[in-house]
Amino acid sequence: MTECLFCKIINKEIGSSIVFEDEDVLAINDINPQAPVHILLMPKKHIANLDDIQESDQGLLGYIQYRAREIARQVGLDGNFRLMTNCGWKAGQRVFHLHYHLMGGKDME
Repeated sequence: MTECLFCKIINKEIGSSIVFEDEDVLAINDINPQAPVHILLMPKKHIANLDDIQESDQGLLGYIQYRAREIARQVGLDGNFRLMTNCGWKAGQRVFHLHYHLMGGKDME
């Protein structure tokens, strides 16, 4: 996806503050944080949003949640964090590459 912002970040065409990376997932610090800790986790595979997932993506989606928990532990959130994604423009999605917001470090009521 040549026009996808997150694909460009994944392909290192645009710089970012990388928190974690492996062959399947990239996690970066959000450039407009809404909490003291605000990390974006995204699959390296381009998937526009949850509405576009396939049955074959189940393992990847589970892995992202596992990785989110591990990153939360590493940054000191100790079981107190929010993990969320937006699906579609009306839900607040602005970058159409599936990504999750890992947020914490304050009361998230």
